[in-house]
Amino acid sequence: MSALLEIAGLCAWHGASKALHGVDLRVEAGEVVALAGRNGSGRSTLARTIMGMVRAEGTLRFAGRSLIDLPTFAIARLGIGYVPEHRDIFAALSVDENLQLGLAPQTRGRAPHFTFDDAYTLFPVLRERRRTRAGALSGGEQQMLSLARALLGDPDLLVIDEPAEGLAGQVVAQVAQCLHLLRERGVAMLLIEQRLAIAHQLANRIAVMGHGEIVFDGSPEAFYERHDVMQEWLGVG
Repeated sequence: MSALLEIAGLCAWHGASKALHGVDLRVEAGEVVALAGRNGSGRSTLARTIMGMVRAEGTLRFAGRSLIDLPTFAIARLGIGYVPEHRDIFAALSVDENLQLGLAPQTRGRAPHFTFDDAYTLFPVLRERRRTRAGALSGGEQQMLSLARALLGDPDLLVIDEPAEGLAGQVVAQVAQCLHLLRERGVAMLLIEQRLAIAHQLANRIAVMGHGEIVFDGSPEAFYERHDVMQEWLGVG
């Protein structure tokens, strides 16, 4: 049976520069895969490639359908949500208005799994600040808004790039708790994250990227036994 997200021999380019060199990776329905690696290893490029933002060749399939050459809006409508590293909220709009922009069109033949009420239940601080301009939110609140907006697209898979980047420890714990709740709701995730503690808490599998390819893919238990991988590709251990 095919994986929800199936990637094989995937190459991608930034202009004339090749950034991905034959990536192989799978994400099953309801599974959380943490993608670790040093800065510049290709993790964010892989996220952008999945979302149709980077020129690519190879196998890239979601729910059995090829994503190669599809525009970003069509990929989102298939059921992939994307939370970029820099959040990309609309600073001049209110929290409510940002969330409305995330609402999925009713094109998938079923009732949505996530509603406004779900978003405000998962992120109660957003309910309190629903009339506030998004640009006035704290970094942690903006991250929660970005996650909530992606959820209102009713995804079966979330691609999340560095959700804890630049956040204080207490806020990181809040974001991690939100991700736990999403996992319990059955949302599959490709989680790009430098903090191994978060990856260990959430992930069914940990993959490591280096020089634009996957250099390790296995269970968290197997990962923590590979001190060579941790040292060479992450600089830890």
